[in-house]
Amino acid sequence: MAATLTAHAPARPRKLLASRRTRAGILYALPVVVYLLVLFVYPIFSTMFLSLKNADGSLTLRWYAEALTGVNLSVLFTTLRISAETALFSLVFGFVLANAISRLKPVWAGLAMLVVVVPHFISALVRTYGWIIMLGDKGLVNETLSTLWVPGAPYQLLYNEIGVVIGTTSVMLPYTVLLLYGVMRGVDRRLLAAAASMGAGRVTIFRRVYLPLVAPGLASAGLLGFILSLGYYITPALMGGPNQTMIASLINQQVTKENQWNGAAAEGVILLLLTFAGLLLVKLISSLGASRKKRSAS
Repeated sequence: MAATLTAHAPARPRKLLASRRTRAGILYALPVVVYLLVLFVYPIFSTMFLSLKNADGSLTLRWYAEALTGVNLSVLFTTLRISAETALFSLVFGFVLANAISRLKPVWAGLAMLVVVVPHFISALVRTYGWIIMLGDKGLVNETLSTLWVPGAPYQLLYNEIGVVIGTTSVMLPYTVLLLYGVMRGVDRRLLAAAASMGAGRVTIFRRVYLPLVAPGLASAGLLGFILSLGYYITPALMGGPNQTMIASLINQQVTKENQWNGAAAEGVILLLLTFAGLLLVKLISSLGASRKKRSAS
């Protein structure tokens, strides 16, 4: 009997300690929860309610119908197209750059990554005006092409889709390089050496060994660039023309010039749903990549 009481004696202090830790955890998390509720959850639900509200206060889907028809639908397709182009070019240039940096020694790789990341801390407005100066008719790019007697120079590189994609790609490139660098740095180079020792050529090693290992990172980086480009405003507004109006510019126009908050809220909800769908895809691809690594390790 005494032995039984001795065995069960520490159970109550452990329960008290666990309950105290739980209360302390809830107390510490409370400011964060309140912060998210006030500055994240409440604005989202307010925007959703505003997008369903008619002028007389009744509920309606009119604003979503307008957002998915006519000029608004064209703007949505333009946003998706430019975002996809930006993600593709960011992925191509980011892959080449990250692959080159991942092969350097850690000291030189750190310096190279510093060169890639530091421009990101410069104001996006300043960088955009820098591109406008460089890509103008008398800018550095066109002057260089004209000096080299390139046929057709100077080219129209501003206020069209080319200018928008160049500007947005420069903004998204650091994100892509950072993500791909982490993935490529984690590739076991012994696998590539083993494939080479068995007679595989460089193309075969790249296609059948290296590319499958970094494929989840490529997909995640591409989707991240696409998601970030969906709501980007400054560069498309300054470097694009009327045919390159994106959804963020449309929302700004509806709010500031047309005083159409309901339509802008509907556009914002659509953009939010597209963003959430992209984030879910990123999470799914990351999970698939992790499970593939576990299977290959076992």
